Amino acid sequence: MKTHVKKGDEVEIIAGKSKGKRGVILSINAKKQTVIVEGARKLKKATKPTEADPDGGIKEVDGAIHISNVKKVS
Repeated sequence: MKTHVKKGDEVEIIAGKSKGKRGVILSINAKKQTVIVEGARKLKKATKPTEADPDGGIKEVDGAIHISNVKKVS
């Protein structure tokens, strides 16, 4: 599916709680029509301890935003 933005583009969020924030696109899911923008929508996620991360605990991750809610900034 064709999208108006791609990974690495700088975008501005035009709707929702994060309206007005700017950031770089980290990933795109064209099938679900969502993008992940760096620093735009922070979520707290509980993680179990693993070999790579023995502490586990609560981590902050970037959440997905619908692709229609972002505007490419030149």
